[in-house]
Amino acid sequence: MKNRIFKIVKWMLVTIIFIVLLFTVVVFFYMRQNKFGKNPEGPRLERIKKSPNYKNGKFQNLSDTPSFAEGYSIAGVMYNFLFTAYPRTKPESKIPSIKTNLNSIPIEEDVLVWFGHSSYYLQLAGKRILVDPVFSGNASPIPGSMKSFDGTDIYGVEDLPEIDFLLISHDHYDHVDYSTLIQLKNKVNQVICGLGVGAHFEFWGYSTDIIVEQDWYDSVQIADNFMLYVQPSRHFSGRGFSRNNTLWVSYVLKTANFSLFLGGDSGYDSHYKAIGTQYGPFDLAVLENGQYNPAWPYIHHTPEEVLQAAVDLNAQRVLPVHSSKFALSN
Repeated sequence: MKNRIFKIVKWMLVTIIFIVLLFTVVVFFYMRQNKFGKNPEGPRLERIKKSPNYKNGKFQNLSDTPSFAEGYSIAGVMYNFLFTAYPRTKPESKIPSIKTNLNSIPIEEDVLVWFGHSSYYLQLAGKRILVDPVFSGNASPIPGSMKSFDGTDIYGVEDLPEIDFLLISHDHYDHVDYSTLIQLKNKVNQVICGLGVGAHFEFWGYSTDIIVEQDWYDSVQIADNFMLYVQPSRHFSGRGFSRNNTLWVSYVLKTANFSLFLGGDSGYDSHYKAIGTQYGPFDLAVLENGQYNPAWPYIHHTPEEVLQAAVDLNAQRVLPVHSSKFALSN
């Protein structure tokens, strides 16, 4: 009897070890696909190491930013996400949307077209700007796992005009979409992103000559009387198993007669007051207002915090984004 039990236990352990090894091998080879991008290395990594925002081998937020609130763990959060049914996380019917012919808009006209979630097209002071484009219908590297809502995929890369500046807030999959960016490659004149993010673009065939990687508090002159200021946000970064090896950012765009704040992904923090004091008032602030959860209050706003951030920024109008396309939270 004891020998039989021993054999069963031994068989079970061998089976478990085999399954774990097989899973590890599958994950290893799956994550070698181009869509996962490339980690910073060489001169790019050396520049990163000189950043005052890079410490102990990772980029750091201005304030201490735990991944989860007290009492929550990644195991519990993942279990709830996969196995707990939450009401009203997805629309019951098709999302209504209007498709504008972007190529027909006169270049002298200032416009903003929101594609859902955190993707939008801007025309400002005669420049065409695209932010965090995701047109693949999926916000995950696993096909079909985080599908867009019905009605939110009416645009494709083929609908875009030539883009003067592609702005990237950070390298998460719902902001840096491999499929979209590969198709977009020949339409972009310049990429502006945080430190390290350019490694992905270079790996995907973008010319190093058009990639501009910036640290917090750097600036880029877009044109005469048109400045872009790179500012902090409170978030994190990473693709695959790498975390915080690239920088997450927000942007201030200032022309002679318009001030715009692009918040990227962020939890609430003191940076809004500092940005508002230095660059406000803003005619418009684009602030994330989706995918919030009591489990991660430090990296995504609650709706109330969106309003407080707008007050801190001294924003006259707010466009809430990071919603209406994907359900990434409960």
